[in-house]
Amino acid sequence: MCQSSALESLRDFIRQVPLVDTHEHLDSEESWLSQKADISHLFRHYASCDLVSAGMPPADLAQVRSEQVDSETKWELLEPYWIKARNTTYCRALDIAIRDLYGLPGLSRETYGSVMKKMDESRRPGWYREVLKDKANIEISVIVKWDPGLDPDFFVQSINLDEFATVSNRPSANALAERTGKSIYSLQDLVSALDVTFEKLVADGAVAIKCGLAYSRPIFFENATQHEAEQVFNRAFRRRGEGASWDECKPLQDFMIHQIVRRAEAHGLAMQFHTGIQEGNGNYVADTNPTRLTNLFMMYRNARFDIFHAGFPYSRELGVIAKNFPNVYPDMCWMHVIGAAPARNILDEWLDLIPANKILAFGGDYRMVEGVYGHSVIARENVARVLADRVERGDQTLDEAHEIAERILRLNARELFRLDR
Repeated sequence: MCQSSALESLRDFIRQVPLVDTHEHLDSEESWLSQKADISHLFRHYASCDLVSAGMPPADLAQVRSEQVDSETKWELLEPYWIKARNTTYCRALDIAIRDLYGLPGLSRETYGSVMKKMDESRRPGWYREVLKDKANIEISVIVKWDPGLDPDFFVQSINLDEFATVSNRPSANALAERTGKSIYSLQDLVSALDVTFEKLVADGAVAIKCGLAYSRPIFFENATQHEAEQVFNRAFRRRGEGASWDECKPLQDFMIHQIVRRAEAHGLAMQFHTGIQEGNGNYVADTNPTRLTNLFMMYRNARFDIFHAGFPYSRELGVIAKNFPNVYPDMCWMHVIGAAPARNILDEWLDLIPANKILAFGGDYRMVEGVYGHSVIARENVARVLADRVERGDQTLDEAHEIAERILRLNARELFRLDR
């Protein structure tokens, strides 16, 4: 079969596959409706990072995000850097959303006012359904939010429990005690509060636990002893003001991450880890290499590890890990908008390395539905192009490519998160 006919067949097939979106940060529609329609909504993250990378002063970005600044001034601040950065996939995702959702040819000086008007008109109940269900064809999204009131037609919950690991002084322990309803005066109290929390999460229908400590420290979590963790906790608890640094608290953090993973394993929840590139401008990406998590993969053989963001730029390392460990699932959430071409290269290589039932091909990872939509368009096109190339090379038949597409876009995530329970 020629490449063009395979590509069109795959595009048609993939458009019909309902996505299981492995990772989101969306506000509830109710919360979103209470917010003012403003261009800064499109620059809450990602594209704004490329504007800063292109030279935009952070003070100007703060002006763009300010409610006290008029829209004309915001565009004058944005335009020079939007022109420089709009070639990136972060920015292209926004242009795709503006084109398909607002019916306008992308963001420019000529369209800016119309984009603002369309954004204002979209502030109505039902916009989430129109974008996520009708346009993006997303079956369900795994959202990092603890809210039993989330609409189950749209979302299931992944919960970030990093605060159990980052207790560094008395105020932070007291705040955690207030949120959990458990007094915390000792390490054992902290672990007991974690147990109560897991029981509630399972009752509320959580499907995963998220660890985001890659933003603040290396993600090698040693198997610290209870005694080592108790010593750190006792020192930290005596502190009234500013907490201890992460390296002082490392044994406690390491101990508690192991406690969290053990409980995720026992309760059948997937364990999600941020690896690779961090959102924002300026950080230590070497701290996020997924190979640093290998001791967890080896210790907790029955845990299911969902490893985020393709580990980029350590995607080849993640591919090798996923090839060797049955309990490691490499996840391309965020990856297609980090860079569309790198994402295609990664997926093609992974399909040579990793059984197809392991790969998770899409997670929007946005704070606004327009970004989720734009990302979904790019992800579907990437999967179609990669699989069409593989059909043309003879690596897969077209029927096999269809099967792989449905697996990596939907079925694998349903199995990982046990959504059929």
